[in-house]
Amino acid sequence: MPKADANPPASTDEEGAASRSGTRARPERSGRLSADDWAQAALDLIAEQGVAAVAVEPLARRLGVTKGSFYWHFPSREALLQAALERWESVEQQAVFGALERVPDPRERLRALFQMVAHEYQSHVIYSALLKALDHPVVQPVIDRVSKRRLDYLTASFRQTGLGREDAQHRARLTYAAYVGFLQLNLQLHQARMPQEEFEAYVEHLTRTLVPA
Repeated sequence: MPKADANPPASTDEEGAASRSGTRARPERSGRLSADDWAQAALDLIAEQGVAAVAVEPLARRLGVTKGSFYWHFPSREALLQAALERWESVEQQAVFGALERVPDPRERLRALFQMVAHEYQSHVIYSALLKALDHPVVQPVIDRVSKRRLDYLTASFRQTGLGREDAQHRARLTYAAYVGFLQLNLQLHQARMPQEEFEAYVEHLTRTLVPA
């Protein structure tokens, strides 16, 4: 599985400052928010500031509602965090694995997976933030489950290209190591991002290297 896009969409200075601080409130809104609204807001905050930043008051300010809206849906912060991570998992399963089911050829499916993952951004930022919170009792089982599902999917796909079981497992681990390593370089070690043309060439090189001919 490849890496996060080197060039996420730019934001204005005002939007960037608000995103970094997480303090800008939206205008107070009428109408009841759903549990999914709260879960998505929590995911946005995790992407920006990490798991520790998820708290009821700043999220309520962002959403333009009172804390009562939160407690209508969730008994605690931990319950919200659990719902947010379940939403993240579900979206990945539907948007990535679900879409790839329509590609019958395993090599083309792997190439499509590499391209799809390489040009997605927020999900990788969330994953990177979760890797820094593995000591959290809600986070650890989710990361274990997601990582196993991804590795199993890669192994099965490589097996379908004709590789033996052991070779397919090795290829899956190498692919996933490239993905996680790229995230570490770009999102945690803050390596300078590649120019877009160079990034596209890197994705193509990785695809040629890892997908059996």
